[in-house]
Amino acid sequence: MKQNPHEIFCLENAVSFTAVRGFGRNRVRTDHTSRAEAEAEAARYADGRTMIYAITAAGNSAHICNL
Repeated sequence: MKQNPHEIFCLENAVSFTAVRGFGRNRVRTDHTSRAEAEAEAARYADGRTMIYAITAAGNSAHICNL
């Protein structure tokens, strides 16, 4: 998957990662200190429906992948 400049910036400058699942009121969000931790959270479900976001110190975020 090709990433745009904003996604690349957020990934290269990430201080944390978030794994998000579900819709609306059923949305579940877990915060992690590394991409590996966020990906491990997604691996618990192994259905390709967990969205991984990279978050910078300034609060910028970008969707990185679905796992």
